[in-house]
Amino acid sequence: MDPTTAIGSVLASFGLAGAAGLNAWLPLFASALLDRLGVVDLGAPFDQLSTTTGLVVLGTLLVLDFVGDKIPALDHALHAAGTVIAPASGAALFTGQAGFETDIPTLVTVLAGGAVAELVHLARAALRAASSATTATLANPVLSVGEDATSAALTAVAFLAPILAVLAVAAMGIAGAMAWRSRRRAPA
Repeated sequence: MDPTTAIGSVLASFGLAGAAGLNAWLPLFASALLDRLGVVDLGAPFDQLSTTTGLVVLGTLLVLDFVGDKIPALDHALHAAGTVIAPASGAALFTGQAGFETDIPTLVTVLAGGAVAELVHLARAALRAASSATTATLANPVLSVGEDATSAALTAVAFLAPILAVLAVAAMGIAGAMAWRSRRRAPA
């Protein structure tokens, strides 16, 4: 196994898991489509996502989530479901990418991918809650478009420049932690 390929796969996996925290379906669909086109190789059984059925299901879920997340009442339900869906997506992406190219145990890839996606999702949910409270949900559709665009960009960067994807995920984590700390210290 080429160490450079293994390191690149692990770095890409972190980026993809972070992207899943922002939009669980977009990086899954993109990865499955790229696998179908022969650009990347997803490890088994995740390569099954690139079947026609897998792509149709993921594409449908992507469109439903994209539209639903722009509707203020529905976006809260989607974020609640995302608490489970985002880490599952992150775990699948991390394992499908790094598990295929490395000797990292599957349990480690599942836990790492799930944790990265969940942390990003929780930061996203906190930002959305603050937006809901301060703008009466009016800014939420704009935030949703930004989250989708960031997820798409992070997915692309994960495949094209994996080290930059890791740095972006780390920056999001630091920003989220700083926002959480300042919110906790703010007077009520």
